[in-house]
Amino acid sequence: MKRLAAASAATLCLASLPLAAHAALIDEYRDVTARGRHSVIADIDNDSLLFKRDDGFYTSGMRLVSSRTLSEGGQARTWEWHIGQELYTASDINLRPGQISRNDHPYAGWIYSGLARQFNDSEGRLRRVGLDVGCLGPCAGGEWTQKNLHRVLNQPQPQAWSTQLRNEWGVVLNGAWSPRRFVPQAGVDITPVVHGRFGNIFTDAGASLTLRAGRLNLLPQQPALYGFARADARAVAYNATLQGGLFSDGGARTVTPKRAVGELELGLAWQGARYGLTASVIRRSNEIADFPSSLGSQNFARIQLVYRP
Repeated sequence: MKRLAAASAATLCLASLPLAAHAALIDEYRDVTARGRHSVIADIDNDSLLFKRDDGFYTSGMRLVSSRTLSEGGQARTWEWHIGQELYTASDINLRPGQISRNDHPYAGWIYSGLARQFNDSEGRLRRVGLDVGCLGPCAGGEWTQKNLHRVLNQPQPQAWSTQLRNEWGVVLNGAWSPRRFVPQAGVDITPVVHGRFGNIFTDAGASLTLRAGRLNLLPQQPALYGFARADARAVAYNATLQGGLFSDGGARTVTPKRAVGELELGLAWQGARYGLTASVIRRSNEIADFPSSLGSQNFARIQLVYRP
């Protein structure tokens, strides 16, 4: 019953909207999907891109996005569909189950799909809301993905997927908001964003500040070439990849998350008429309360490939 209540929460929220709001959303969806430009986006996070062979913590993330964006009158409306998978392991995949510290990161996989709606304007205002539904645990296929990827890359095999967290279906509502961008001089802007997630897999809230410099785009899909730096801080209420599923039975090894986590990202972004590429390096602070911060901080690379037919 608890699982049913969590899964139906988003449906109840939508059902509580006035009929006029439902009709407006449906009309917008039809308009954007009929007249908007199609984008296919592949996001890849991986610490092996930094030539690491031991992996660890958040070791891999993959997301495939199909979206439609309609830009007119200095505004852009986007509807997005996506599917993704995230993999988490202990600090070193070469460690066997008996060698893993009690406070090390649990093995976990999270696979999900979802829908998101986003609004942007040329002043930098942003509104985004999305809903993801998926599964944590063996059902996510994390062991299969990592072992086969490592065979292809000729990298060491992970030794402790047998200890991974138990299965749990998950629902995560997420959102982001920005009041505007600030332009201190030509070719430079600074954008603050407030973001949050709520569900039985992730519940957190935070804020980021992104500095861009170069040939900037005012709306998504416009040509651009710039460097950027992003600083992010978030407060963590629940992280099932560390604590296990909210409703699943105990028994698996879990750890307590740090309640404050920070990130710093540095990268380059290029967007052409049909193709785009973003490459960056991310430094994430330790996420485990009882794990040494000197060992728990992690680095990984992020690559985004964009194709617009």
